Amino acid sequence: MTYSGSFESTPQPADMQEMPALEEREAAPRASVEDLIHELVSLGSYVNQLYLQSHLIHLNVEGPLFLPIHKFLNDQYNDHIEQFDTIGEFVRSMDYLMPMCACGLADAYKGFNNVKSYETREMLTVYLKNLELGGMTAKDVGCLAREAEAPDVENYMADLVKAMFKASWFLKATLRG
Repeated sequence: MTYSGSFESTPQPADMQEMPALEEREAAPRASVEDLIHELVSLGSYVNQLYLQSHLIHLNVEGPLFLPIHKFLNDQYNDHIEQFDTIGEFVRSMDYLMPMCACGLADAYKGFNNVKSYETREMLTVYLKNLELGGMTAKDVGCLAREAEAPDVENYMADLVKAMFKASWFLKATLRG
């Protein structure tokens, strides 16, 4: 049996858009893998600094909420080290290398907000702001991963955004109390 009709005359839903030609899709600007790697290493550096900051606050926190904050920060620095490891694994899975020392890692992200006081509220406020910036940065890396056609990285960035903003929410609720 031979089809004698025309494919062009097949009715299409009004809201259905035509798929761009392959040449048009390939011509669309896309992020390079190198751009994505650069941003992943930078985010890895940032998360590593979050790990160290949360661990040091965990050791130095004092006050009436010591026990719950101490426990929360313990969970946080353990999460941050796992996040750092996952980000590093993405870099390695694309056949690139992570920096080999703390200096190289610190050079990958400059401008991290450091704690300048041992007062609990101030320590937690700085950490909170860093978490929010980390969440926003993970959003940006997720968009870049989409452009670079790295859905595994994009999906993980969504998880990282969720973790950063959930921790931010817990800190805000604690600091308001």
